[in-house]
Amino acid sequence: MTITVNIIGVPIDLGQSRRGVDMGPSALRYADLDNRLRRLGHQVIDKGNINIPVRDTLPPEGGLAFLPAVVRAGEAMYQAGQAAIEAGHLPLFLGGDHSIAVGTLGGVTHTGPAGLIWIDAHGDFNTPESSPSGNLHGMPLAALLGLGAADLVNLGRPGPKLQPSEVVLIGVRDLDSQEKVLLKESQVRVYTMREIDERGIAAVAGEALERLSHLPRLHVSLDMDSLDPREAPGVGTPVPGGLTSREAHLLMEIIADCACVGSIDVVEINPILDERNQTAKIAVELIASLLGQTIL
Repeated sequence: MTITVNIIGVPIDLGQSRRGVDMGPSALRYADLDNRLRRLGHQVIDKGNINIPVRDTLPPEGGLAFLPAVVRAGEAMYQAGQAAIEAGHLPLFLGGDHSIAVGTLGGVTHTGPAGLIWIDAHGDFNTPESSPSGNLHGMPLAALLGLGAADLVNLGRPGPKLQPSEVVLIGVRDLDSQEKVLLKESQVRVYTMREIDERGIAAVAGEALERLSHLPRLHVSLDMDSLDPREAPGVGTPVPGGLTSREAHLLMEIIADCACVGSIDVVEINPILDERNQTAKIAVELIASLLGQTIL
């Protein structure tokens, strides 16, 4: 099926203390993302980048001090996502850190609900009170469910953008202590790496899709630190024991089979820490699998 993909770059590194993920959109474009999607038969419109403040012009303490700038950028992402969905296009957001999801998910759910498959080593379910670091890229999923800083919760439109029954986390293996409590209380379905190891990625993917089958479309938010750092080294918060590239491809392929993906984030690629743009190249291939690439 031919679709029109809107590529939207979000070169933001304000959600974390480690620099470099703002170059993620450039790394993905350099890895030939546009041509890869065109070869699958899709129409591609590159919308350029969301305007992000230069980090060095903002308060030096970082963390929550960056909240106003992240919210302003998130409003622009919200509008871009909303416009793409209303035009019948698929918005593909290139991060940047995972704080972008507050804006992207808000925008793509403006006119109607969507299920969320969040693929990540981390839960990103902290609040300012629970977070040991205060880094905003650890808070977007909580904010989307109505927890945490009011400016994030109410970004774009008031209140939560998702319900727990609309969210599945896959690949989790590194949670903060209070974050574990919040996640358990939320009743969001979390598939840890232990469960993937025990049951296999195919069973997990099928069950996740069944859980979200009551929704008209899916948003896939892919954090590249969900992969094992031996295969995807160019991420800011690597955690050993992640998905293999083959497991990640199979996950994308099974999700693609449902023909219901309506929007995508790809986040946390840090070219400074990468090896010959390896992580961005893998990300482009995973995007291709999610958008219809098959072996045969």
